[in-house]
Amino acid sequence: MNKSIVKLAKISQKEERLIIGLMSGTSLDGLDIALCRIAGSGTSTELSLLHFTTMPYEDEFREWVRQVFAKREIDHQVLCGLNAYVAEVHARLILDALTEWGIDPEEIDAIASHGQTVFHAPQSLTGDNRLPNSTLQIGDGDHFAVRTGIITLSDFRQKHLAAGGEGAPLAAYGDYLLFSSPDEHRILLNIGGISNFTFLPQVGTGLEAYATDLGPGNTMMNQYIFHHFGKEMDLDAELALSGKADPNLLKRLISHNFLALPFPKTTGPELFNLDYLSLCLEDLHSNQDFSHADIMATLNTFSAETMIEGIKRAIEGLENIKVYVSGGGLHNPMLMEQLKAAFPNAVSSFLQLGLDPDAKEACLFAVLANETLAGDPNNVTSIKDSPAVSMGKISLPY
Repeated sequence: MNKSIVKLAKISQKEERLIIGLMSGTSLDGLDIALCRIAGSGTSTELSLLHFTTMPYEDEFREWVRQVFAKREIDHQVLCGLNAYVAEVHARLILDALTEWGIDPEEIDAIASHGQTVFHAPQSLTGDNRLPNSTLQIGDGDHFAVRTGIITLSDFRQKHLAAGGEGAPLAAYGDYLLFSSPDEHRILLNIGGISNFTFLPQVGTGLEAYATDLGPGNTMMNQYIFHHFGKEMDLDAELALSGKADPNLLKRLISHNFLALPFPKTTGPELFNLDYLSLCLEDLHSNQDFSHADIMATLNTFSAETMIEGIKRAIEGLENIKVYVSGGGLHNPMLMEQLKAAFPNAVSSFLQLGLDPDAKEACLFAVLANETLAGDPNNVTSIKDSPAVSMGKISLPY
């Protein structure tokens, strides 16, 4: 029998596994690498975060990915090459991290790689029903496995699509298994490029958990800053805080029909981007010359308002609610100030739940891999409108 298959079977039967979870978001700031010890499966899952780091990307990597990211017309030769290139860069960063931590790759049971999203195209976003829901994350799992010598699970979103989902958001699975509470209703808000949350009803209430995208998180702000200043982000919301949100532009931004769709739903930078901002500015028919600071303040408020409205819709009629925030937006003081003002005494960092908020998404993919290796799809049958499936393609080193 293939020795990798034998090893895979042994890993699935272990009481606990060492799994590296990876996340590379749309901000392209770097690769989140979380080394997790995971025991059990299903609602008995216990996760310990042993090490976490974000390995920054070089400018060359960002430039390559931006050539194909969220664009309908691209050079397919570049896309083809990037599928291997992204995996090889990520594999090198993993090995570098393990060296820093003093850990031999042979100690690791599996890698769980989200990959790099380059296009997200559910029918609800494209409006085209001729082709099925689709999404594309590059970073080939076989390259990971061969370069690192570690069994790799990747391309998690395809099973979700194949089983009738939209491929996103997947956070509900890990959130449900790890963070459901008998004491309170929880909104686990992640502010990445796109904002999303998982609603975890208080255990025993009979309500269903679900995850949904809300709208833009950091993506439009980051794109604007990069386009006009060549920087990756508005660090500490410095520019946004120096401006003032324009009510007319804000009203136009908020008018998109996606924002009124029922939950759960999914979107991406294919919709909320600088083209959308330009369209909104043109529709105002105004001679007003907006300053960069006022544009950034408006975009910041736009992101905050979509999150606030979405959360209010989810918790209507409920009491004893807490909002726990993770993702890059947690470090944006203007966003957080607006959220805390909207939900007094209810908003806090995900750190309050005992997990580094910057590591959360990478850890959740480690949990998905653990469920595929040692769990059962029946563990996640209580998540609304999400197929109960095991996700991730398995790539062997040999």
